[in-house]
Formats: sequence, C-alpha cells, structure tokens
Amino acid sequence: MRDWEADATDVLPTSVYDFFAGGAGREVTVDDNPSAWDRLRLRPRVLRPVGGVDTTTTVLGTPVSSPVLVAPVGYQRLAHPEGELATAEGVRRAGGFMVVSTRSSTRIEDVATELAAPWWFQTYVMRDRARTVDLVRRAAASGCRALVLTGDTPLVATKPRDRRNGFEMPPDHRLAGVDAGSQQDPATSFDDIAWLTETSGLPVLVKGVLRADDARSCLAAGAAGVVVSNHGGRQLDGAVSTADAVGGVVQEVGDEVEVYVDGGIRSGSDVLKALALGVRAVMVGRPVIWGLAVDGAAGAAAVLVQLRRELEEVLVLSGASSVAEVTPDLVVPWH
Repeated sequence: MRDWEADATDVLPTSVYDFFAGGAGREVTVDDNPSAWDRLRLRPRVLRPVGGVDTTTTVLGTPVSSPVLVAPVGYQRLAHPEGELATAEGVRRAGGFMVVSTRSSTRIEDVATELAAPWWFQTYVMRDRARTVDLVRRAAASGCRALVLTGDTPLVATKPRDRRNGFEMPPDHRLAGVDAGSQQDPATSFDDIAWLTETSGLPVLVKGVLRADDARSCLAAGAAGVVVSNHGGRQLDGAVSTADAVGGVVQEVGDEVEVYVDGGIRSGSDVLKALALGVRAVMVGRPVIWGLAVDGAAGAAAVLVQLRRELEEVLVLSGASSVAEVTPDLVVPWH
C-alpha cells in the first residue's frame, strides 16, 4: 500500500513535517505507539462463511461506514492551503467521520458545511472560559453531535523538533487567538464534564484517558464515552502506548460506554486488533495529514479508503464478515 508519510516528506517543508510528525521529549511514546500494535498478533478462524464483508458501525448512535474516524488535528492549513476544508471534503468523499479540532485553522462553521454530515468537536477548557462557551455553542449550532474533551493537556509539552527548527505558528492560522486567555486551563477537572454537557446540550467524551480509574471517574462525572489516547506522543513522553492501555480501560468501563482509541494506528490490521480489544472505533490523525499534504481532499479520502479496504481484507482473512463479528479471541500478545 502507498506510503503517504514518505510522499509527504517530499512536499512539506522540514519544519512543517516535524511539527506534525514530532512529539515531546525523546519521542519514546511517538515511536512506541505503532510498535505496540505490532506487538499484538491475530489468531484467525478458518472455514467461516465470509462471502461479503460489512465495515459499518455506529458511534454514539450515528451510523458510520467504517470504524476509522479522523482524529482532531489542529492547524491543517500548514499541510495544505485548504486545510480542514480539504480534509472535510475528503471525509465526505470517503463516507467517513471527522472530529474537528478547537485549534482548527478554518472556521468550524465552514468545516461543518463542507462535511454535510455528522461530526464531533474536540474541546479544550480555556483560561478564558467565555471562549470555550462560544466555541462549543457555535459547534452545537453547526450540527456537532458530541464534544470530545481533551484531558491530557494542562500545558503544552515542549517539542524538541519545533525548538530545533525555530518553528513558530503563523498568526493567520490561529483562529482561537494567541493570548493567554486562549490557552488551556490547567485547573480543568472532572467537574467540567458536566459543565460542558450543560453548556452545549451535547454528550461529552473524554480524550487522553490511559488509566482504568480515570475512565471510571469520567463516567461518574457524566462522560458519554472515553478515548484512550496519549496525544500521539505529543504530551507526556514515556507515557504508556495506547495499544497497551486500552485493554484495561475497556475492561473497566466498556460494558457501560463506548471506548475509542488513537495513537499509532497505521493499517487495517491495527484497526482489527483495536476492535478485538473492545473499542467501538479508532481515530487516525497523522496518516490523514500526510494524505492531505500530498493531494488535498483526494489524498485525505484515499487514506481513509485505503484503511477501509485493508480492514475489509483482514476481516475476511480472520474469518469475520462484519465488524460485529470481531471478538476478543482474535487478538493475542506477542512476546
């Protein structure tokens, strides 16, 4: 299959490629995220009728064509002049589902119009809470179906690649503003789940969960679901990989709410492993950005189509004709 990241390095300035590809610290977690999925192995069934394959599922009750969602990624106009609008067009072409970032470099109303389909809004609680209120209410008015509260960013971790490159965000890419009031509030707590639910009238999922006890606390505070995530290795370097963390979270709360996962998912095989571990769907970020950089909307769509086709193939080869037939016994650890 096409290596979109390799192609993206040919078209992106080094500083921009590093902004999207890089992570915090020594990038231990960035490197371990995909490796952790490789440490899992599939144990297929044989002699199962698999004449057709169905990748459809639902996310919080919304039908989707595939359990591969587009993760929230900010500042996409760095990768392509049309940024989030091109990604949204690609998602629409591929029949996909998108989570729009608070740090979108395009107005959320415009992205929603381009999607012309259900979507979720990734949310930070900012120091100036009136800004958060404005954003989530605008999102709700534009057709957003849920908020995805990012809980792992009381501050933005240092990115050595950005420091080495002297990278600075162009002012016209920062729609949320650049003053202190637009930055994340380090006092954000479980109490803000209910506050966001009441403010927006929308269900709230919490993203950045790596621990079973935190997942339980999110549910107790009113969360409608959790996203197992380490921010793609962009926050706490050395954090556990999501492939290693997701099982414990699913075991704790998976019978009560939907669990999602992102981080290092690069193939249909990775998606199948995540489904076997009990998640409702996965989110992918960097792969879509590489497709966007290479070929705009067409590239973003092609990445999603590629992942769906890979998933279809590995489902059949594993003896499952649909996402609903994926069971925990299909995946085993490999030492």
